[in-house]
Parts: sequence; C-alpha cells; structure tokens
Amino acid sequence: MGSGTNIGKVRGLGSAKHGGSHWISQRTTAVGNLLLTTWLVASLLLMPNFDQATLALWLAKPSVAVPMILMLVSIFWHARLGLQVLIEDYVHDDALKFGAMTLLNFYVVGGAVFGIFTVAKLAFTGAAA
Repeated sequence: MGSGTNIGKVRGLGSAKHGGSHWISQRTTAVGNLLLTTWLVASLLLMPNFDQATLALWLAKPSVAVPMILMLVSIFWHARLGLQVLIEDYVHDDALKFGAMTLLNFYVVGGAVFGIFTVAKLAFTGAAA
C-alpha cells in the first residue's frame, strides 16, 4: 500500500458535480409519476366500461391527452435516470457501458415517441392507432 494520504488516493477519479441534479431529477420524476399514475387509475375507475371505443373517445379529450403525454415523458425519463445509474455502477467495461447506454437511450426515446404518437393520433383524429 502506498504512503499517500487518503485525499491523494481519490484525486484524479473525477468529481460528482452532476450527481445532485441527477438525484433531484429522479426524485422529481418519481413524484410526477406518483401523481400522474394516481390520476390515471382514478380516471379509469370512473369509466363506465373499458371497451375500445369508450377508451378512444376518452383519450381523445385534451384534458386526458395532455396528462397522458406528460405521464409517458415522466415515466420514460425516470426509467432512463434509474437505469443509467445502474449501468454506470455495475458495468465496468467501457465498451459495454457505452453500448448499454446507447441501447437504453434508443429504448427510452423510442418508447416515449411511440406512446406520444399513439396518444396524439387519438387526440387529433379520435381514431384508434
């Protein structure tokens, strides 16, 4: 073991300057997810039935489509933040880490865009996707 001080051992490992904002973003999206999924469950419980036509008409309302899009963005962003931490902490090979982060970004963006497109299609046309 070297004779350096404790601070000397950790120098050069980088700083955690972005960790605070990442933590706050994750907590903010968690609160948003809680509120928006509570809204979704309560709204669905108030529905008279769950057939496709009723749900399509319900989702075509702007007062439903906007919170649904916000929920999609919040859920996928929250998933990305959490899985990013998991990848950064447990994938040690740089090439695998880069590949995993790339796949994660494609998955999150693709899933969110698909969900937003589906809600927008219903909201603007009133027809099923």
